Amino acid sequence: MKLLSPKLGEAVMCSDFSMSNDELKRFKLNGYIGPFDLYDHEAIQQDYQELRAQLFDRSHAIYKLDHTSRLAGYDRHLDVDFLSAHIMRPEIIHKLRNILGPDITCWRSEMFPKYPGDEGTDWHQADTFAHASGAPQIIWPTAQKFGGAITVWTAITDSTENNGCLRFIPGTHEEMFYDESLGMEYAPEFENRIDKGGVRRGFFGYDYRNLQKDPNFVPDESKAVSIEMRAGQFVIFWSTLMHASFPNSTTNKTRLGFTARYVPATVKVYPDTDVIEEYGSRLSLSKYGVVLVSGKDVLGLNKNLTSSARGFEFNRYKLA
Repeated sequence: MKLLSPKLGEAVMCSDFSMSNDELKRFKLNGYIGPFDLYDHEAIQQDYQELRAQLFDRSHAIYKLDHTSRLAGYDRHLDVDFLSAHIMRPEIIHKLRNILGPDITCWRSEMFPKYPGDEGTDWHQADTFAHASGAPQIIWPTAQKFGGAITVWTAITDSTENNGCLRFIPGTHEEMFYDESLGMEYAPEFENRIDKGGVRRGFFGYDYRNLQKDPNFVPDESKAVSIEMRAGQFVIFWSTLMHASFPNSTTNKTRLGFTARYVPATVKVYPDTDVIEEYGSRLSLSKYGVVLVSGKDVLGLNKNLTSSARGFEFNRYKLA
């Protein structure tokens, strides 16, 4: 089988990139696995310049909004060819099959830039992703204890402790310490101004402490691990795993990560709503749809996109 590579017109042979039994055990124990190599380190840094130009071009973006909006980086896999191909890379999808089963959809993607001087992201977990919108954005079948999504976080630039790399607290993915139904109030004046233990860390105008089940709960940072990555590498983790990031303490190095979020095709996405309301913005879902990246959508719970605004045929290249 051949799959489209990020460079349109090129092709890559589809090898088996499944996780080993040892890797799968470590993932189940810790809630994350990686980093794994995906792109050549030098090549991805060169491609980053081209990618930046495409991200600024919103003529085909599914959401029409101001560049300054925090939602400007949402779901660019639906119109940027490089990202369209990226979410279906076999190096990623084969591993996700080990976790989620054969039938998988990509339901959202986000660009996460952290510019010099930006605050860190506070410790948090995401089960239904209702923390900012106030309503569940994904719903698993009722037999599940709780859901979450698999996040694949890819470093587009080098990600270090100095410029804001990810941090995980291993093994925290099977118990929710936060209640997303409590909701958080968006307060832009909080951005870059919340001091927690001498570290600036919030979440784009939100305070995750509002969601703590126990107001006195303090994450055990003594168990935290830093996930430093070279540009072109990716890490896989449950969204329910407690995760955070360092501030960018540099003066000239932007950290850019691209996250793609995956769930089984049996999970309902954006149920009973036509809009997303987050970060002080309101987006219409009239053109939105999930992308089937592996297997089949037997239940047909969500609108599956077969092509992007630029004509990229998703289902032609998905893994059967």
